[in-house]
Amino acid sequence: MIVSVGPLPALAQQLPLLQEQSKAKSDEEMVLPPILSPTAPVILDGESLFQVRGVSAFPAEERARRISERIDEFASSVNRSIQNLRLVEEKDITMIFAGDQPIAGVTDADGRLEGGVDRGVLARIYLKRIEEAVEAHRETRKPINILIHIAFSLLATAILASSWWGIRWIFEKLDALIERRYKERVADLKVQKVIIIQAHQMWAGLRGSMNGIKAFLLFLLLYAYFNFVFRQFPWTAYIGKQLFDIILDPIRVIVRGLLSSFPSLVFLVILIVLLRYLLKFGKLVFANLAIGKVIWPRFDREWAWPTYRIFRAFVIAFGIVVGYPYIPGSTSEAFKGITIFLGVLLSLGSSSIIGNILAGYTLVYRRAFQEGDRIKVNEILGDVVERRILTTRLRSLKNEEIIVPNSEILNSHVTNYTAAAREKGLILHTTVGIGYETPWRQVEAMLIEAADRTSGLLKDPRPFVLQLALGDFCVTYELNVYCDRPFYMMDLYTGLNQNILDVFNEYGVQIMTPAYMADPEQLKIVPKDQWYTTPAKPPKKKEKKEVESAPDTPQPEDDIRK
Repeated sequence: MIVSVGPLPALAQQLPLLQEQSKAKSDEEMVLPPILSPTAPVILDGESLFQVRGVSAFPAEERARRISERIDEFASSVNRSIQNLRLVEEKDITMIFAGDQPIAGVTDADGRLEGGVDRGVLARIYLKRIEEAVEAHRETRKPINILIHIAFSLLATAILASSWWGIRWIFEKLDALIERRYKERVADLKVQKVIIIQAHQMWAGLRGSMNGIKAFLLFLLLYAYFNFVFRQFPWTAYIGKQLFDIILDPIRVIVRGLLSSFPSLVFLVILIVLLRYLLKFGKLVFANLAIGKVIWPRFDREWAWPTYRIFRAFVIAFGIVVGYPYIPGSTSEAFKGITIFLGVLLSLGSSSIIGNILAGYTLVYRRAFQEGDRIKVNEILGDVVERRILTTRLRSLKNEEIIVPNSEILNSHVTNYTAAAREKGLILHTTVGIGYETPWRQVEAMLIEAADRTSGLLKDPRPFVLQLALGDFCVTYELNVYCDRPFYMMDLYTGLNQNILDVFNEYGVQIMTPAYMADPEQLKIVPKDQWYTTPAKPPKKKEKKEVESAPDTPQPEDDIRK
């Protein structure tokens, strides 16, 4: 066992004398208060025996370390009697000797550090503490005591193992019992028809609480075990004594910090509550704008949620600016260093992120496109699947998912095939080159006929033909047709081109695109009897109701990509 070396009763007997001596000290002899004097503890086996002061040439830590080493060396020499410890008075210092070896020296400055205690009295106190510490040091290291403490530690280990197993077994049985009897009785927590907490969430919370209690009990068991075992041996006794403080010191510091910062914390709580209800009110307003219950002039419904996110960012930024000075520790150098470091990282690494965020909000207010629109960005053609703050997801005609940064969209030309098609229809166009020997009226009529044969196109407005150029070898005609389903535009183009080929073949007019060198001996057309040359197969005969549509025109409704 380790003997405690506490304050001596002799010190109490010397108090009247110490007070008179303290009053007799002149002002010149008084030194700075002890709190301003650098001190360090003299330690043996983890116990602090007394404090010593230092000077710039001989720091307190170095002085305390040397004294501790001398005491430990003397205590480890069991053949050296404690009676060898003695005091030697000299002119300005009282020395503590172990035989002929000096252990420590006590000066008048050390006495003034202890509140004006006489040097001789203080030296006797130090001597008594050293004697008790050496006795305890030697007693705890006797072989018989070490064996006894080893036996106690083994017994504690056995108790730990059985208790650990017992706690786990009890909680497993308790968990099974609760699940068997009460799990089916747990129901959703509702207010009228609104579910506040679901049953599985309540059950998960109950299980989590039980696991927390089990973990806490196991932690206490481990703490008690290590605290007991460490205290059994002199080499680890200090750890055992400090184990409780090691765990509680952080909690103690946190509690003290909270108490000292209580007014600031109250301000922060009030600020957070006000900002929270302000955000709730803003969310309610913008939600009503989104569904059309509230209408602002010249404010589109699709702007509601992006505007709310901007409003929320400004409110949070305002709260941070106002509440920053009241955050506990905000004035410390560590806190300032972390904020500066984060600011540098943000400024260096987030330029592209901020650019994409601003571009995302700009695209919303520009109303360039919406989710579900078919657009073309540079050479990328696809349907808008999702608009995010940083990127826009497109699905190409080949069913590929393409992620496009919003900054790239903002700096590019965007073609929206869907916006006008909802009201006025989208114009599809295709060009052909026909020789000068074919009357332009005939060509226009054939192109219009091909458009009429293509199902899926609008009949009103009517298709129209433009003559784009009178080239060296042919006239370039452009057929323009209307459709209201831009998602089938590729199928409509296919059907339109197929019907153009069929109509021109039927009337014996050859298409000269791109150009030719001379008039061929035979017209470059496909006779109707060769339209279905192997391996092509003619379509099956259809009923009269289905004859209205062109036989070879694909139906947009069958587009598997959609």
